Amino acid sequence: MTDAFLSLNGVTVAYHGDITILNQVNVQAQRGQVTGIIGPNGAGKSTVLKTMFGFLPLRAGSIVLNGRDISREHANTRAGAGVAFVPQNRSLFGELSVQDNLELGCWPFRRDKKLVRERIDAVYQRFPILADKRKDPVSSMSGGQQRFVEFGRALLIKPSVILLDEPTAMLAPKISKEIYGLIRGFADDGMTVVLVDQNVRRCAEVSDYLYILELGRNKAEGGRDAFAEGAGLREMVATWMDYKID
Repeated sequence: MTDAFLSLNGVTVAYHGDITILNQVNVQAQRGQVTGIIGPNGAGKSTVLKTMFGFLPLRAGSIVLNGRDISREHANTRAGAGVAFVPQNRSLFGELSVQDNLELGCWPFRRDKKLVRERIDAVYQRFPILADKRKDPVSSMSGGQQRFVEFGRALLIKPSVILLDEPTAMLAPKISKEIYGLIRGFADDGMTVVLVDQNVRRCAEVSDYLYILELGRNKAEGGRDAFAEGAGLREMVATWMDYKID
């Protein structure tokens, strides 16, 4: 793939200096598309997202955002450049209200009160349930509603890139279906979406292109058509992960 909006190029990452987690990993994410990353537990999927966001330093390789090398930039700088990250584990302040959590997401432009109001109002328009619960502590909300708060907070910076780590983990099927629709909508709005997911079937459905990792290395990759009935990647994943893609 060429002309990626966000790319990892030969990236190697280690924890504690000598425990290599990613080994020469390559990922190319296109503007306006969903790039899925799948693989078994321990493959390094979440580490890819943390590396993209700047939580982990590189031992080798580079990260390029819209033609600019951001390999040495910190996470706050990448966020300022339009990269948003929604982690798998809840990242909200439970005792604070929905409104308070969203206002914290406006911290980079907190002095512009008009812009803060406009951005938060746009979130409420996109997620009406949050407007109804704006004064409620987020700890009183369901898991799906809390995920909407996290999505809304990520959208406050008007991201060009949104990194999603297991966004439907432990959520009811009805809410999961709604979230996959939102993810597709992010790409349709022009965002570059990178999705890590254990639900192989749904990830293959929503993604335009997929990467398969194994033990911190690229195992295979292909477009959505490569996962169609009878396609090689579909059968390989089914056998390799002992997972039937129905």
